[in-house]
Amino acid sequence: MANNRSNQDNNIQTPTKKTPQAANAVKAQKPITPIRQRLMVTWLVWLVFRLLALPILISVFNPSNPDIIGGIAWQALWLVPAFVLTPSVLRGRSPYALLIGSMFTLVYLGASGVVLFTRIYGSSWAEIVVYLLDFVLLLAINVWLFILLKRLPSMNNVVKQPRSR
Repeated sequence: MANNRSNQDNNIQTPTKKTPQAANAVKAQKPITPIRQRLMVTWLVWLVFRLLALPILISVFNPSNPDIIGGIAWQALWLVPAFVLTPSVLRGRSPYALLIGSMFTLVYLGASGVVLFTRIYGSSWAEIVVYLLDFVLLLAINVWLFILLKRLPSMNNVVKQPRSR
C-alpha cells in the first residue's frame, strides 16, 4: 500500500485530553480569592453607602432638605433583594446564586443610571456626584461579579458523584 501523506499531515498534533494537573494550572493562572475579596468589599461599601450615606448626603445637598429617616427607610425597602443576596455574594462560591445576584445588580445599575440621568437636569453638582458614586459602585460590583463568574468552575460540566448506599 502506498502512503500518500504529505509532510504537513505528519506534523499535525492530535488534541490531548485535559488532565487534572492542566485544569489546576488554569486555576492557578486565574485566582478567585482576590476577585471574591474585591466583590465583598465593594458590595459592603455599596450597601452602607446606599442605605446611610446616600440619604444623608442628599438631605444635606438638596435645598428642600428631605427627611433623613424617611430616606433611610425608603432605601432599606429598596434594598431588600440586596439584603437577601448578601450572604451568597459574600461567600462568592455558588455560580447560580451569583448569576441571580448579577441580574439583580444589573436592575439596580439601570435604576441608578436612570436616577443619575434625570438628576443631571436640575440638581446641584454635589447631588450629581453622590448619584454618580452610587452608579460607579454598582458598575464595579457588576464587573467583579462577571469576572468571578468567568473564573468559577463551569456550571455545565459538573460531574456528580454517585450516591453511596
